[in-house]
Amino acid sequence: MNKPVFPPRQSISEDLILYIKQQIASGQLNPGDRIVETKLAQELGISQTPVREAIRRLQGEGIITVVPNKGPMVCTLDKKDVFEIYSIRSMLEGLAIRLAVQNASDEEIEEIERFYNKMKDKLMDESVEYLIDDSLHIHETIMILSRHSRLIATYQSISFQILLVNRMLGTKKTKQNEVLQHGELIEALKRREPDEAELTMRKHIYRSYRDFVELNGLDAEGDELEEKNWF
Repeated sequence: MNKPVFPPRQSISEDLILYIKQQIASGQLNPGDRIVETKLAQELGISQTPVREAIRRLQGEGIITVVPNKGPMVCTLDKKDVFEIYSIRSMLEGLAIRLAVQNASDEEIEEIERFYNKMKDKLMDESVEYLIDDSLHIHETIMILSRHSRLIATYQSISFQILLVNRMLGTKKTKQNEVLQHGELIEALKRREPDEAELTMRKHIYRSYRDFVELNGLDAEGDELEEKNWF
């Protein structure tokens, strides 16, 4: 692995936070993996001070936990964590698509549909194994089209946790499912019916939650899985 080059400035901790997140997102660091501060500092050729600062901030984001006698570790996700991430997504993204169908221009909706059509083309491309990034782009674009700055900021505050869950699910879902399930969001945008669009998004995310639970062998029993708690 090539050593990243960090600029000699005060924001080195920002670069380190991004670097650690990239390691997690790419699967080079996984939930439960330890992060040894001295080793990381030595590998990157930096002091331990920015490493400690990066760990502290990632801990605040719920990405890293500090375990007694073990030190910093990438947080693991249990069923409660997954439920909380998906349920808050259901609320945030349901509102986002409700606003997007009212605020987005025809050109913007046509642009996201063009992106979706390129996503469909990848079904026949054997060099493309997953469509995680394409799916995430559609969700993020809908969020942006909401034109709601505080909603977008709230979504961004949990965006990395969403990315991590998507990576864990996306590697187990077929490309065909990704394309079919995101096609319904594009159609909802085009119909411009706020109530229908919000319900479509919330059902879409609920389905992803159920897929995650089943594909990762989590206990599927419990009231939190009942649709009445989502809609």
